[in-house]
Amino acid sequence: VVSDLCATGDHDCEQECVSTPGAYRCACRDGFSLNSDGKTCTACNGGLGSALDLVFLIDGSKSVRPENFELVKKFINQIVDSLEVSDRQAQVGLVQYSSSVRQEFPLGQFKNKKDIKAAVKKMSYMEKGTMTGQALKYLVDSSFSAINGARPGVPKVGIVFTDGRSQDYISDAAKKAKDSGFRMFAVGVGNAVEDELREIASEPVAEHYFYTADFRTISKIGKKLQMKICIEEDPCECKSIVKFQTKVEDLINSLQQK
Repeated sequence: VVSDLCATGDHDCEQECVSTPGAYRCACRDGFSLNSDGKTCTACNGGLGSALDLVFLIDGSKSVRPENFELVKKFINQIVDSLEVSDRQAQVGLVQYSSSVRQEFPLGQFKNKKDIKAAVKKMSYMEKGTMTGQALKYLVDSSFSAINGARPGVPKVGIVFTDGRSQDYISDAAKKAKDSGFRMFAVGVGNAVEDELREIASEPVAEHYFYTADFRTISKIGKKLQMKICIEEDPCECKSIVKFQTKVEDLINSLQQK
């Protein structure tokens, strides 16, 4: 009988032991990466754990309609629900845009999921135009600045949710966001223009761009979610981003079941 080396304690893994037939391998908890010795672990981002600065950029234009805007808020909160929110892990910011841009709350203002979700629920619907370019410029210039709570050395993720063609120019701001190292996800519903979404999305576009015909069929974008971003990236950053992608995929699957 082959003994389970993890169960017997006959291993030298610092954090976690994973049994394999007749052997074992070491693994690390969330927020840590395995060192080259295959045994010990190092905290990601200089001890910040699975740190992530995430800002939602939400279309509040008239075409969204109030009932769908409530679905968008639910979408945000279900993602927030599955994050580890703290000063050392995930921080969440929220920006709504229509004919103008309004910061609902900056990164780090709320220190726990309960407070973030309450603020999202209170967000009022702007119900005007669609100035996506102006919103992207705000994201680059303000949302991910230190004065608005962004942390140095922490992965920055922006998720843009829109349902229509922008009424202003987006190319420069979209390029600047990606050139700044922000990982940009573009989610489009309804009349959203696919070439604009692709322009917003980070490379590879197929992993960062999602579209569905209407809010009721949002589950279809789950098929487009892929997890192939870890090949040439820092393992700590990868872990944070892949966790984010997985949470979005789980959320979409749950919406499909309702």
